[in-house]
Amino acid sequence: MTSFEEIRCLPTLIGVLSRQGIKKATPVQEQAIPVVRSGRDAIVQAQTGTGKTLAFLVPLLERIKGNIPVVQALVVSPTRELAMQTARVVKPLAEAVGIHTALVYGGQDIERQKDKLRQKPQLIIATPGRLLDHLRRRSVDLSQVNKIVLDEADEMLDMGFRDDIETILAEVPEERQTMLFSATMPKPILDITRK
Repeated sequence: MTSFEEIRCLPTLIGVLSRQGIKKATPVQEQAIPVVRSGRDAIVQAQTGTGKTLAFLVPLLERIKGNIPVVQALVVSPTRELAMQTARVVKPLAEAVGIHTALVYGGQDIERQKDKLRQKPQLIIATPGRLLDHLRRRSVDLSQVNKIVLDEADEMLDMGFRDDIETILAEVPEERQTMLFSATMPKPILDITRK
């Protein structure tokens, strides 16, 4: 396995990962981090538990401009549990590099989320339904998003989120980096990638 130093990750992030006992990149991280960091679109297929979350979070955090108080990156997850898990992983990393984040999911007080969104996060982690709620209420502006991750894209399509995803994608600029992370690549996901 390759170290995070060898794939040229930000020293601040390497320090946080090291303190968490994460010293070596998994194969998916080793392959995906340089591609995501380059700004190219990416389709990453790897089984659950292989480290996909860090494979997109580390290079996203390296590319977000902490001095610009607008939403620059969006991670869309199919379930509240996965969104919460991603938020837990990103929190110490984002704090270390001065990036503000917001977690947006159904079942939590929407007014509290609106307060968090008013604090100008640069990275939002969201479930599709609640993100659409915020778009309808105009409590979130995605017009400056230039990086979007569809996490567990296969699950989102299985759960019937395709229309929601297409609505969300229509709200972000066409000039963006789009990344799909998935355990499997069924035909509907491949169809979305063509779009």
